[in-house]
Formats: sequence, structure tokens, C-alpha cells
Amino acid sequence: MAETNTILEFAPQAVRKTVEPAYHDEYASLFAADALDVYDSLPSPIAIVSDGAYGISGFPGDPPTVSGLRAWYEPHVKAWSRLSTPQTALWFWNTEVGWATVHPLLVENGWEYVECNIWNKGIAHVAGNSNTKTLRRFPVVSEVCVHYVKPARFLVNGRSVAMKEWLRWEWRRAGLPLSATNEACDVKNAATRKYFTQDHVWYFPPAEAFEKLVAYANRNGRAAGRPYFSTDGQRPLTGEEWSRYRSKFKLRPGVTNVWDEPANRGLERIKANGEVIHYNQKPMALVTRILDASTDEGDVVWEPFGGLCTAAAACNELKRRCYSIEILPEYFEMAVSRLRGSNLRLR
Repeated sequence: MAETNTILEFAPQAVRKTVEPAYHDEYASLFAADALDVYDSLPSPIAIVSDGAYGISGFPGDPPTVSGLRAWYEPHVKAWSRLSTPQTALWFWNTEVGWATVHPLLVENGWEYVECNIWNKGIAHVAGNSNTKTLRRFPVVSEVCVHYVKPARFLVNGRSVAMKEWLRWEWRRAGLPLSATNEACDVKNAATRKYFTQDHVWYFPPAEAFEKLVAYANRNGRAAGRPYFSTDGQRPLTGEEWSRYRSKFKLRPGVTNVWDEPANRGLERIKANGEVIHYNQKPMALVTRILDASTDEGDVVWEPFGGLCTAAAACNELKRRCYSIEILPEYFEMAVSRLRGSNLRLR
């Protein structure tokens, strides 16, 4: 029998229990609950937008300092890791030191750092109120939105390996020289340089190249070991299946990792009786940017710490399916009012 290699934590999991949303419309479902009670009711996400505790006592339950952030986030991070797939992108909003505090926890639970994006709110955010002689630091006008992915892992003889190692393992298991990968892909040396390199700079084979490698290995490799590039020992992966083994990303021209965007003011700023409701409301432009980059129409988005549910509002525009969760009643009610303002309906 062919040796079987099994991918870990990939197949989207079925809904495990049912918690009904208190509000829903065509694209958004809002839960008035603790996210830890809801995660197991949700389909696996393509993107998670995390805008939770900052360690500044910003809302009831937010720790007073960053020292409490690891314990605050740990059960959430474990749930994200358990229910996500290699297609999932995580966007983690926080202060610089808040993110630095939580980063080791994310890595320990299988999340891979991609990039730190800086939200520059501009000099107007200082508002002339920073007494630098007393504070003895530069005025803070930034937050971070850090991009993570959850890379695919494979089992090889009971050992968990990364995608790059699994590709080399399957090719060698077929008894083929690495130089033959170039012949399989109809290239001079790009396959060995990019797809089968052992260097830290490694390229994910696109679906077309992967299908060529699979066909070549199963046609020319040792008969006793077939199928090659299989996760179930029954058939090889298809190019379409392979393409789902990493998260989506597409970038509009001219966008960098420094986001110059003023803090919310004017009509976008949600108030009640003239008073600001949520002091850390994210601009729609930035939330739309990260969802546009990492999801497609119809994809599932999680917003576990909804606040005023900006991700849900963005998903209504982008036609993504958003599951937003907010535990504080006053924020939840304002989020519902916000979405109902677009002539959406209450269940």
C-alpha cells in the first residue's frame, strides 16, 4: 500500500453547535454574546478581523496593562487555530506593544507572521494636547494591523512538516532526481530554484505548475509508491485543491504597509446624543482594504470583538458573509442600528 501523508487541520469543519444570531441580513450575522460561546457555531473563516483588548482599560474587561493581554487572548487564539484552515488570514489590530505581547502566543498556536501594517492617523490626532516634557516621548499617532496566516502542515511518518518539506519528500519518495522538476514544469531551472529549494526564500507552486509536477511524478515515479502528492493515499491532489492550501492575497497598486488615514470624524463617526460611543472605531476604508486584499465575494469573515461591527458594514459593501460578535449590550445595539440604517432587516 502507498505511504499516506495527511494534511493537518485543513478540511473546513462542519458547524458543531448552534447559537443563533440576534440580527442578520443578507451578508451580516451579529451575535450578542461572548465570542468563546459562538465560535463553534460558525463556518471556518477565510479572514479574521481581531480588534479586541489593547491593555489600556479601553472597555469593560480590557486589562489595565499589556501584561494581561496574553491571558485575555489565549482562549480566543486557541479557538481560531482550531477552527481555521490554511486559507485563513488573521488581521490583528492593536498598539505596537500590545501586538508585541501577543505575538509569541500567536506563533505558538500555528500562526505565521506576514507583515506589520502601520495605521498613521496623522498629526491632527495629537490635537495639541501632548505635553512631551511630561510624557518624555514622541506623540503617538499610530496603531498596527498585523497580518498573519496559518500555513498548511502535513504528516510524514508521524512527523509534522511544512509545505516546502512535503513537496521535496513526495518527489524523493517517487525516486526522481530534483532536476527532473524542471522538465516536469517545462522550465530551465525555475522549479529547482523556486519550488524545491531548501533556502528560506521559497515560492508556492501555482496550480498549473503543481498539476504538472503531480502528473510527472505519478507517471514516472516508482509504481509501488503511487499516488504521489496525495493526502489520503487514494488519489493525488488537484491544482484547485492545492490552491486552497494557502490564504488569499491580492493588492491594489500604490498601497504600502503604511496607511495614512485620519481617525474617524464627521459622518462616519458614530455618536449617540452627540457623544462618541466607541473611542477606537476603525475607519471603513482600512477595514475594507484588508478584506478586499484577503477575501472574495461570498467568503466567510469573523469579527469576534465586533464593537460597532465595522467589518460587518464593510462586508455588506463587499458581499462577504460576516459573523460579528459583541458582548457589551450598548455596543451591540449601536452596531445593529448602524446596519439597519442601510435598510437591513432584523430577524
